[in-house]
Amino acid sequence: MRRRVGRPGLVGTMARTAVIAGTATAVSGGVARNQANRAANNQAEAAAEQQALVDQAAAQAAAQMQAQQAYAQPAPAAPAQQDPLVRIQQLAEMKAQGILSEAEFAAAKAQILGI
Repeated sequence: MRRRVGRPGLVGTMARTAVIAGTATAVSGGVARNQANRAANNQAEAAAEQQALVDQAAAQAAAQMQAQQAYAQPAPAAPAQQDPLVRIQQLAEMKAQGILSEAEFAAAKAQILGI
């Protein structure tokens, strides 16, 4: 039997084609997996960044609400100023009852009148 020298026969060509096709399929599958993994990672990173922005906006909104509530609360009302004459009459009654001395009455009256 004679062996062929040179180009491969039909079976050799088919075997070589099958090896090349299998290698190409394996490489393209690996490339596709890598691309899919990158896309999934990019999508996960984008979702995490978006969630961080949402959380930051919510924290800012909460801080702003607290600030608005702090400003919205009315200040405690100042005690109502009584009429000076009414206050002096109350002091005079306290002096008549013996609760205040003459000096204390005079000092309180001077303070009320702004003397």
